[in-house]
Amino acid sequence: MPIKHVVHFDDTAVAFSYKSDSELKKANLIFSLVNNPVISAIARGLAKMSLWLRLPVKGLIKATVFKHFCGGETIDQSDSTIQTLASFGIGTILDYSVEGEKNEAGFEKTTAEIISTIEKAKDNPAIPFSVFKVTGLAPFNLLEKIQAKAKLSDEETKAWARVQQRVDSICKKASVCRVPVLIDAEDSWIQNPIDELAYEMMSKYNGSKAIVYNTFQMYRRDMFGNLERAFEVAIDKKYFFGAKLVRGAYMEKEAARAAKLGYPNPIYMFKDDTDDAFNRAIDFCVDNKPHIALVCGSHNEYSNQYLAWLMDMKGIWPADGSVWFAQLMGMSDNISFNLAKKGYNVAKYVPYGPVESVMPYLLRRASENTSVAGQSSRELTLIRKELERRRNGK
Repeated sequence: MPIKHVVHFDDTAVAFSYKSDSELKKANLIFSLVNNPVISAIARGLAKMSLWLRLPVKGLIKATVFKHFCGGETIDQSDSTIQTLASFGIGTILDYSVEGEKNEAGFEKTTAEIISTIEKAKDNPAIPFSVFKVTGLAPFNLLEKIQAKAKLSDEETKAWARVQQRVDSICKKASVCRVPVLIDAEDSWIQNPIDELAYEMMSKYNGSKAIVYNTFQMYRRDMFGNLERAFEVAIDKKYFFGAKLVRGAYMEKEAARAAKLGYPNPIYMFKDDTDDAFNRAIDFCVDNKPHIALVCGSHNEYSNQYLAWLMDMKGIWPADGSVWFAQLMGMSDNISFNLAKKGYNVAKYVPYGPVESVMPYLLRRASENTSVAGQSSRELTLIRKELERRRNGK
C-alpha cells in the first residue's frame, strides 16, 4: 500500500549524528564483515574459539562489536549510552543479555538484575521501559513440559512456583515504580506458559495503565488471532492491554523443529505474509488505542512509516505515550533518529553485561544480520553514504 511519508529514513546526517568519524568507520568495518556470510561465519567462529581458549581478545571485542551493539558491562557503565541517546530524544531499554546461567542461583541473579533496571528507570524519562525473557528466570525444559501438559514432579512443581514468584516480583516492582515492563517472546513450543504468565500479570497490574506488555511474533501464522483473543480477554476483565509487535527471531529453529518432529511449520512461508500480518496488527492496535498501548519493535522501514502515517491520519500526537517505536542498539539508526527528530516516542534496546557472557547474544545478532535478506546491506549502504557526505563536507 503506498503511503504518504510523514517521516523519511534516508537522512543519514540525522541517523548518525551521534557517531564520530572514527565510530562510523568502525561501524563500516563491522557491517562489512557481517555483510559477507563467509567472512562473518569465520569471524564468529574465531571469536568463540578465542574466548573459549581465553586468548586476550576481550579488549578488541569490547572496543568494536561490543561497543557498537551494547551499552556496557554493567548498568552504571551504560550511563554514557543512556545520556547520549537521551540527548537526541531516544529512550533506552536496558536489556540484561547474559545467557547460559541456567540454574536456580542464575535465575535469582537475573531476577535481581532486572529489578535493578526497573529501579534505574524509576523517575528517569530516559529509560521508558524495562524488559526480560522468561527463559532467564526458568528452566527451558520446564516451560516445554508445561506447554506439553506433561505431569510435573514435585520438584518441578516447586520450581514452577519459584518461576511464577520471580515474574510476579518483577512485575510488582514495575507497578510500584510505574515503569512499564516488556516480556519478550520465545520459541513457539514454550510460548504458551509465557503468555499465560503475561496475561496473569496484566490482570494484576494493568488496572489503571499498561505496565506489563506481552510480545507478539507476527511471523507465526496463528499470531494475529492470538492478539485478537488476548485483547478480548483484557476488555472482558477490564485491564489495559500492552502489546509489543515484532516479526520474529527464531525462524530457522522453528522450521527445523517442525521438520524433525513432523508437524506444520508455525511460521509463514513467505515474508510478504509476515509483513501483512505485522501491518494488520498495527492497524488493530491503533484502532483499539484507548485500550491498547503499543510498542512497534521493527527494523522494517515500511512498517515504521506506516505506523507514523496511521497516527497522522487518525490525529494521534507523535509523542502520545501509548505508542512507541523500538529498534536495537547499533541497528536501523536511520529509523530511530529520524523518527525521534520528528517528535515520535523512540527507544533503543541496549544490551549490557560482561563481554564474555554477552557474546552469545552478539554472535546471534551477527548471524541474524547475515541471514535477514538486505538488512546488513542496507546498514552498510547508509553508513557509507554518511561517510561520503562527511568527506565531501556536505
